[in-house]
Amino acid sequence: MTVPMTDLGKRARAAAKTLARATTDQKNNALLGLAGCLEQDRDTILQANAKDISAARSSGLTDALIDRMRLDPARLAAIAADLRKVAELPDPVGERFDETDRPSGLKLWKQRVPIGVLGVIYESRPNVTVDVAGLAVKTGNAVILRGGSETLNSNRALVASVHRALLGAGVPEDAVLFVDDADRARVTELLALDEYVDMIIPRGGAGLHRFCREHSRIPVITGGVGICHLYVEESADLAKSLEVIHNAKTKRPSVCNALDTVLVERSIAAKFLPMLVNRLEGDGVNFRAHTSAISFLGSPLPASVHEAGPEDFDTEWMTLILGLKVVDTFEEAVEHIAAHSQNHSDGILTGNPELAARFIAEVDSAAVYVNASTHFTDGAQFGLGAEVAISTQRLHARGPMGLRELTTYKWVGRGDYLIRA
Repeated sequence: MTVPMTDLGKRARAAAKTLARATTDQKNNALLGLAGCLEQDRDTILQANAKDISAARSSGLTDALIDRMRLDPARLAAIAADLRKVAELPDPVGERFDETDRPSGLKLWKQRVPIGVLGVIYESRPNVTVDVAGLAVKTGNAVILRGGSETLNSNRALVASVHRALLGAGVPEDAVLFVDDADRARVTELLALDEYVDMIIPRGGAGLHRFCREHSRIPVITGGVGICHLYVEESADLAKSLEVIHNAKTKRPSVCNALDTVLVERSIAAKFLPMLVNRLEGDGVNFRAHTSAISFLGSPLPASVHEAGPEDFDTEWMTLILGLKVVDTFEEAVEHIAAHSQNHSDGILTGNPELAARFIAEVDSAAVYVNASTHFTDGAQFGLGAEVAISTQRLHARGPMGLRELTTYKWVGRGDYLIRA
């Protein structure tokens, strides 16, 4: 039986009020308990995930999407490890900052508080269920989760573990609620719960983000869609650059921080582009080469190289495909990134500190890298334990959203029976 969304909203709001008063120890015990429950419930969770994977294959979903859906013992262990890391991190709730003493005698500070109730709408990746639950509980926020229909069995099993851990720690079970209904109408209903939900965080493709922005009555944090670039400037160490590109493209091509386009300066293109194709094609990478790059790749072209189409540099590949383009100048590289990037993760490979500084200043992305892989854009890699999303917008939060990004603040003023003159 489908639970009305307004009922979920009311329950989440009530739980948020209780959770906001929970001690750090209570919240940490819930996270540690959840890590243990995931390990105890491993077989049940993996069996549920196997049902989703089987159904996905039968329905013809792509290998990239199936990889995002998949749970295995190693991935489940990593999720549990991330929960334990989050438990070890300082609790931001109650933290004071920007303290000042006013001439009036008033002592002022800002104090971090939970946002309240989060609505998280996501596709494909069941790890999001646990990552978001852990971060929400640690920051005193209740959350309503709406996962994709393709992972419904996995998410049911994971939420059962979450609820068992919350009850064991004395935390309200309703602090993490799950929309156990594949009907897309539930998404529209969630976006209308402005009386109960304080922030919407979509995690999925560009279509989901656009739908949420267009239909939500609630503030929406968007991100997690990335057309990521690396620009190989003429002073770069070419051998080391190959390994950075290899890591950014092949380590996990189905995620949003995976590399989509390499821009190569013309002065090194004749040497570097054949090296790059040779290094990556053995891992199954196929290339979409701009006309500017074709002449540097030999005739006939390697079987892995195809001429880029008109939309290829605006495509987030999420598979083993990499765009190649030759640029004449630093300025042209930055212009290409500005035109095609989704402001997620972009980097420069260079031995020139001045150009590195210019790249940092001129490229407007949530994460900008110098001589490093775009694959680092990740909450755990940034020391956040995990992230609820990767924001590519400017207001409230940018980049991986960890604990502090799931809080807001209130002003607190203290006086000695002080009156304003």
